[in-house]
Amino acid sequence: MAFIHLDNRCLYAILICTAFGSTLSSNAEIKVNPPQDFEIVDPGYLGYLYLQWQPSLSLENFKECTVEYELKYRNIDSENWKTIITKNLCYKDGFDLNKGVEAKIHTLLQGQCTNGSTVQSSWSEATYSIAPQGNLETKIRDMVCTYYNWQYLLCSWKLGIGVHFDTDYNLFYWYEDLDHTLQCADYIKGNGKNVGCRFPYLESPDYKDFYICVNGSSKSQLIRPSYFIFQLQNIVKPSSPDYLSITVKSEEINLKWSMPTGPIPAKCFIYEIAFTEDDSTWVTTTFENEMYITRTSNKSQHLCFLVRNKVNIYCSDDGIWSEWSDKQCWKGDIRKETLLFFLIPFPFVSLFVLLITCLLLYNQKAILKMVFHTRKEVFSYQETLF
Repeated sequence: MAFIHLDNRCLYAILICTAFGSTLSSNAEIKVNPPQDFEIVDPGYLGYLYLQWQPSLSLENFKECTVEYELKYRNIDSENWKTIITKNLCYKDGFDLNKGVEAKIHTLLQGQCTNGSTVQSSWSEATYSIAPQGNLETKIRDMVCTYYNWQYLLCSWKLGIGVHFDTDYNLFYWYEDLDHTLQCADYIKGNGKNVGCRFPYLESPDYKDFYICVNGSSKSQLIRPSYFIFQLQNIVKPSSPDYLSITVKSEEINLKWSMPTGPIPAKCFIYEIAFTEDDSTWVTTTFENEMYITRTSNKSQHLCFLVRNKVNIYCSDDGIWSEWSDKQCWKGDIRKETLLFFLIPFPFVSLFVLLITCLLLYNQKAILKMVFHTRKEVFSYQETLF
């Protein structure tokens, strides 16, 4: 009986191995080719590229399977790949055209034809780059863009190093709501050269990539173009808070200010407050346009504060602090100050009045004495006549 049970166990093991081996053999025989005609296409949107491909012809044999594509891409000097799995034949994204672009893709096959497992093809690869022109030093320098109060975009830059006197620069921009790239229509001038751009009103440019290219022209040398990608909500500089007020009640201090006017929602602000009590200053932040603090001493007689703000992390990844508001101060008890104002000079005023009175009395006495003496002489003269 033990021998029969052993045979049954061996039989089961043989059947399992046979089935597993058959599955492996079946999967090993399935091969799928990578996508064909894989390429990176530049439609002229200053860094917004199309990665597109066509399915391999071998997929006609796997109609019962699900076909997907795993796409990996990056700028050439980046350490990390971005990975996308899609059923589409095109994918679009933004790239820094100051650097080259590389991408690779392969086919993923799974379903009944693969017995539930995933079969991968080999990789198909593509690259893209813009042939550099001009020396690196001819590029603009110190490009700075600020989106003032979430309304007005302004960019500025410095000229390249060693560029010839006839060199000038031009700015082009694009974002997804535009049909084609646009050139700056209002340049900021410096010594007759374009050193910045005031943008017109932009229709819904937020939370999407904003592409800029600044290139140059010169009759005597080639100028290297510069490419930039911004998210405008991350470079917002709000207006400063105003109408500050400070109220002191015993140990409690109430600081309050008005939110800047404009399109920025109230929930998107974070405030930084610099508070001074006599000779000590500290800084804190809040998401509200009002805060309560406690006086460190009831004897403190000089309280001041300033406020600035920026867009908070709930509405952007970054932001630019506004300018500081005007300073608002509180100085002790007004009644005490008024009383001191009158008490301090009182002794001097009293002394001055006393001095004037004495002088008047002295002069009056002298005048009376002179008058009396004059009358006495007159009477003496009359007696002599008679």
